[in-house]
Amino acid sequence: MSHRFRTLSLAAAFTVLAATPVLAGPPWISIELPANPFDAATRGAFLVVHAFHHGTAVSFPIEGTAEGLVDGERRSIKLEFTRTGREGAYALRQQWPSEGTWTLVIRVIPGDHGDSSSATAVVDLGADGEVVSVRVPTHRQGEWTIPSSVSLADIDAALRTRVGALARKS
Repeated sequence: MSHRFRTLSLAAAFTVLAATPVLAGPPWISIELPANPFDAATRGAFLVVHAFHHGTAVSFPIEGTAEGLVDGERRSIKLEFTRTGREGAYALRQQWPSEGTWTLVIRVIPGDHGDSSSATAVVDLGADGEVVSVRVPTHRQGEWTIPSSVSLADIDAALRTRVGALARKS
């Protein structure tokens, strides 16, 4: 009887393991803009963030900040995202002021992997408040393109460089 119970327990354990998706590897992030004005969940959104694991949309946690320089003063604003009803898609409405130079730093962070396996989108905004660039810093690891970590110091340096370049154009 004990042998039969052990066999059934092992079979049940393998069934559970086989049914549980393996989330090995880093996440990915993409930015959609403009947001679809015909979708009630994204109407009025500044942009839409998509979280992926490989090619599959997943509802990993999203976090972000708007990093800016306004009248020479450094500002940081925590961003809030709204679920759209589509797997892994989050709407972002404007939560930063129109004045100043801004960069949005948006991360997809799988809950059990921590910051070391996050994917970060860096969204630079122009003087008119429109998106001028979106990049996801990466590096090569063998045959794979892997998201690179982005530090706040990297963002701060790039922001100051952009402000300097805009001042020289004026």
